[in-house]
Amino acid sequence: MIVNEIIKEFEKQNPNVTVKQEVLENEQYKNKLKILASSNELPDVGMTWAAGFLEPYVKGNLFAPLDDILNSGLKDKFVSGTTEAYAVNNKTYALPLELNITPIYYNKKIFSKYHLEPPQTYEDFKNIVQTLVKNGVAPIALGNKDRWTGSLWYMYLADRIGGADTLKNAINRKGSFEDPSLIKAAEEVQKLVKMKAFIKGFNGLSNDEAKSEFMNEKAAMYLMGTWELPNFTTNEEVPKEFRDKVGFFKFPVVDGGKGDVNSWVGGPGVGLFVSENSKVKKEAKEFVKFFIEKWGEQSVTKAGVIPATKVDTANIHLPQLYIDVLSELNKASNITLFADVQMNPEAAQTHLNLIQSLFGEEVTPKDFVKQHEEVLAKTQ
Repeated sequence: MIVNEIIKEFEKQNPNVTVKQEVLENEQYKNKLKILASSNELPDVGMTWAAGFLEPYVKGNLFAPLDDILNSGLKDKFVSGTTEAYAVNNKTYALPLELNITPIYYNKKIFSKYHLEPPQTYEDFKNIVQTLVKNGVAPIALGNKDRWTGSLWYMYLADRIGGADTLKNAINRKGSFEDPSLIKAAEEVQKLVKMKAFIKGFNGLSNDEAKSEFMNEKAAMYLMGTWELPNFTTNEEVPKEFRDKVGFFKFPVVDGGKGDVNSWVGGPGVGLFVSENSKVKKEAKEFVKFFIEKWGEQSVTKAGVIPATKVDTANIHLPQLYIDVLSELNKASNITLFADVQMNPEAAQTHLNLIQSLFGEEVTPKDFVKQHEEVLAKTQ
């Protein structure tokens, strides 16, 4: 267990400090944190999630800002765009341990059968879709019953057409959801639907059902988080013959769009906070810094978890697919946090419902953005 090893090492270097830990599953932990917060008894160091989860604790003055340790040499170690998800009013209140981004995985054997190459541009991508459809192969596995899955496609199109800040600004109210590029992204989603880019019945399938279509080689591509990497590399329960066929590519650039190919949709997972009221705040911050550095070195090789810090791939033994993803991450220009995580709960539900309607062609692109704008304007 990496966590225990890191704690032991820290205690050895800091004999005056004892680290006690309590392990709970996610929902239990979230509930316990609420109870402890209400009686002002938060642990010195704890786990938190980004954005909406963190904000009430920050507003209640319960988490300490960590910019001092970030600026003591840690900042450059993080992948660009990860610590921002833990910032409120330009102060950083937690530091992320893990990161997931969403590549498009593809079946190399299906691609080579039809003489296809990973696309450089969105036009190339649409040509791949057309070729596969023409040959009776389902291009993309998508389980949009879960809705956030379709949101990934929308977010990438919004990013590649409007640039990294357009969607973000529409959500945080510096901009509008009725921005022309956000309408165009919705139009492009519906063009893909009309082209039959997604597997049959995608709006009624769960993500797990869609994933099995990709893993059973019934679909050529699958856009999903890097939490799937073990299934395509080290998971012995998945036939090696299939694992060897999986490659990935970055969401391609759109001609005339403002987006950059090294901008990813994704998000940091859990992060570490230090309690504002801790009696050992200095030591707690030192522990967080130490933990982040050690975790970054060991998490991929020992746990298959991608850390939020850059990984030096030259010195580690990993499956090639992991190394390729990590090398791309080191070049990341931006990470756009999952849209539903960026939004408050009411707006997030509206967004997810509208995504399903957009993919089901039950709402026009103009109406899609208008309804987003209404709920965001109202709930701020």
